[in-house]
Amino acid sequence: MESYLKQNFGGVKPKHSSEEALHRWRKLCGLVKNPKRRFRFTANLSKRSEAAAMRKSNQEKLRVAVLVSKAALQFIHGVTLPSEYSVPEEVKAAGFRICADELGSIVEGHDVKKLTIHGGVDGIADKLSTSIYNGLIASEDKMMCRQEIYGINKFTECPVQSFWVFLWEALQDTTLIILAVCAFVSLIVGVSAEGWPKGSHDGLGIAASILLVVFVTATSDYRQSLQFQDLDKEKKKISVQVTRDGFRQKISIYDILPGDIVHLAIGDQVPADGLFISGFSLLIDESSLTGESEPVVVNSDNPFLLSGTKVRDGSCKMLVTTVGMRTQWGKLMATLSEGGDDETPLQVKLNGVATIIGQIGLFFAVVTFAVLAEGLIRHKIQDGLYLSWSIDDALELLDYFAIAVTIVVVAVPEGLPLAVTLSLAFAMKKMMNDKALVRHLAACETMGSATSICSDKTGTLTTNHMAVVKACICGNINEVSDREEVRNITQIPDNAIKILLESIFNNTSGEVALNQDRKFEILGTPTETALLEFGLSLGGDFQAVCQETNLVKVEPFNSVKKRMGVVLQLPGGGYRAHCKGASEIILAACSNVLDPAGTAVPLDEVTVGHLKSTIDTFANEALRTLCLAYMEIDKSFSADEQIPVDGYTCIGIVGIKDPVRPGVKESVAVCRSAGITVRMVTGDNINTAKAIARECGILTDDGVAIEGPDFRKKSLEEMNQLIPKLQVMARSSPLDKYTLVKHLQIMFNEVVAVTGDGTNDAPALHEADIGLAMGIAGTEVAKESADVIILDDNFSTIATVAKWGRSVYINIQKFVQFQLTVNVVALVVNFSSACLTAALGKHDYGHTWSTCFSH
Repeated sequence: MESYLKQNFGGVKPKHSSEEALHRWRKLCGLVKNPKRRFRFTANLSKRSEAAAMRKSNQEKLRVAVLVSKAALQFIHGVTLPSEYSVPEEVKAAGFRICADELGSIVEGHDVKKLTIHGGVDGIADKLSTSIYNGLIASEDKMMCRQEIYGINKFTECPVQSFWVFLWEALQDTTLIILAVCAFVSLIVGVSAEGWPKGSHDGLGIAASILLVVFVTATSDYRQSLQFQDLDKEKKKISVQVTRDGFRQKISIYDILPGDIVHLAIGDQVPADGLFISGFSLLIDESSLTGESEPVVVNSDNPFLLSGTKVRDGSCKMLVTTVGMRTQWGKLMATLSEGGDDETPLQVKLNGVATIIGQIGLFFAVVTFAVLAEGLIRHKIQDGLYLSWSIDDALELLDYFAIAVTIVVVAVPEGLPLAVTLSLAFAMKKMMNDKALVRHLAACETMGSATSICSDKTGTLTTNHMAVVKACICGNINEVSDREEVRNITQIPDNAIKILLESIFNNTSGEVALNQDRKFEILGTPTETALLEFGLSLGGDFQAVCQETNLVKVEPFNSVKKRMGVVLQLPGGGYRAHCKGASEIILAACSNVLDPAGTAVPLDEVTVGHLKSTIDTFANEALRTLCLAYMEIDKSFSADEQIPVDGYTCIGIVGIKDPVRPGVKESVAVCRSAGITVRMVTGDNINTAKAIARECGILTDDGVAIEGPDFRKKSLEEMNQLIPKLQVMARSSPLDKYTLVKHLQIMFNEVVAVTGDGTNDAPALHEADIGLAMGIAGTEVAKESADVIILDDNFSTIATVAKWGRSVYINIQKFVQFQLTVNVVALVVNFSSACLTAALGKHDYGHTWSTCFSH
């Protein structure tokens, strides 16, 4: 049986199964029992083919649209184009000057000509009665009016199936249909032979059994479908930053309307079709929509942003133009609305077991019917009555057929494969209560076999509530854990404070903005928030400092470079570059440093030694260190040029405290006792990583900590010796994490779980056996690549997921033992009794129906 299962049902994997393998096992499975019920919660393979065809069509349409728009650009400049567009009356009456269809044709078709006719992005914003600076006016009546004209940002979903649909599907079981026919014939023949009500007992008994089975089955399936719907709603909860009424606020993507100003950053999903207003270094991944893996550069020349695509790099402000089902993504989602999950390997194997036993049962049923029928026919021949058949003979033959059907019913363990789905669905629901949202059903099962967890540090092992507690500015180290201590800093000269604030407030992906309560709120990642808070505590004014200079170029933080840079145009002309990032990397790019007087002086060995010692001291105290630097740039700098990578002047080093989460040490110990090895993979300084790892109980005396650059240089043989002892990898790149995962899987046959939150973590999350994305700090790209989303970003939740995974296996083990015992015994008893009855020449009919009923 094992070899048969491997050959026919072994091609399905926990992730990335081939279409051919999925098709093959379904064909084999559908022979015995109700395939409609068996495959209800699995992927609709025909819908997937439709979606793939639509992506191919989108790719071709966009390719043509881009070529046409490029050609149009050559003729548009300097030419006044006539407008043939007329605004529909209902749109005019609502106070707008462009309709939804026209907006859709501009963005979806990348129609530069139409965009120019309507006055570009500013003209479109004006016609949508919005402001590219303050957003739309969020009064209730105007929002309702906007919804009526342009629609809402929701996709058409499959209607919720009622209980009666499940009842109808349960009735379509082949064996139940055969039994229903038997009941009908038995009722007609019985009543004809013995009259009412005596002759109806057998027929009504079978009918009652069928109804009971159908109602129990339908109720179980209906409750399970409600569980999946609840989980599906949780998966779709995505929020974005928008500007409305002049205020930055976070809203659900379903509340977005045309005219909204949306702020996008690395890892975000574009929530609707729209137009680029402003931004830097914006790269968009359109593979989800077109299948094209090469990212697209979006700027003022190519301002079209499509719903469902992902921000690969950079940041921008976007004007929303088209929402919901009017977008290509909406149409694609409608195609995939019945996509479902791929089958898990355990589901497939147990379906295979059920199919094999069903086929065995079918064989015994045929043999039983043949044996019983042969006995009857033999007696008829012996008595010379083979041409004379009475109603009693017909009833007896019908009973023999019913016995055969009963053997099939009791033999096939229909509950076996469904028990897996029910157990997984139950585990998903419980994990949801424990702050773990399961995106793929197979993850519940696979997590039970996990032998290794490669965990991120920031936000997973630590709280992700950061604050600057130490700073080394102009060579002086200061404790700055509260505002009072910051105010008491007197050693830093005014010119150094000015350049420090310029660096903090301009070289950031965060923002200090007015909220709806007209209070200043710091927006951004925890690291950016900590730095901005430090800048404000120094007495800085975010808006005033930013308005003093003009932002020319931005290179966002990158996990590979481990740095972020900007170029500013100064009021008196000239340019200044600022960079910040991993302390050792930025310090290595510096050739000068600010001395205690605030003057830039060349770096000597003594100063470099002092700064490196400061970095190590901060890191050994489990502080995350960042270095800030600047340099003056030649006036001939162009925005098309790269920001310089060296020649900087070091402003200072800050130490950011990020406390370890409560309960992490205990959870790591639980994982270790369960045979799961926990490894820390982080981009932080190695001393910081080691200090945190020891505090969490990850790094032991015989464990190894290594930096990413050193790990990359190792040969295959060295890696095989190193990886079993590896417990901490610091200064790692996304490629290092990916390489580690592949080695653990291939060389050591480990089942690997990986945590991640950034866009660059997506390859490792996708490749791992179980990808765990952070729900709070995680980007949409990371969540899309993950199997489970940890809603509270807590390592303890990961340990809980592993517990539930193991409980699924234990529950299914017990159920299989019970189910197979019952089925094998029932098959043997029914077959033996039937054959014995045939040999003795009599049969107890009540026993047959009671067996069918009890099953």
